[in-house]
Amino acid sequence: MIVRIMGEGQVKLADSHFAELDKLDDELLEEMETGDGTGFRRTLHALLDKVRELGEPLPDDSLEPSELILPAPDATLEDVRSFLSDDGLFPSA
Repeated sequence: MIVRIMGEGQVKLADSHFAELDKLDDELLEEMETGDGTGFRRTLHALLDKVRELGEPLPDDSLEPSELILPAPDATLEDVRSFLSDDGLFPSA
């Protein structure tokens, strides 16, 4: 799956990593529902760091269709709310 982090670029991410990323996504969703700004910021950064760690960056001049778009690291809680589906940032497998 091709994942875009807004403002950064794209990475290729194996489907086998979704279970691990889904846990962070669930935490992020819970923090958003409770309005926990500090937890939200921490979990968003952990999620993006994990995507960067597990994903293979695509070349800067490559523009592949992104199957998933993640918010930028500096996105606010309100910004991310606009991205969320009912399932969170990562669709449930």
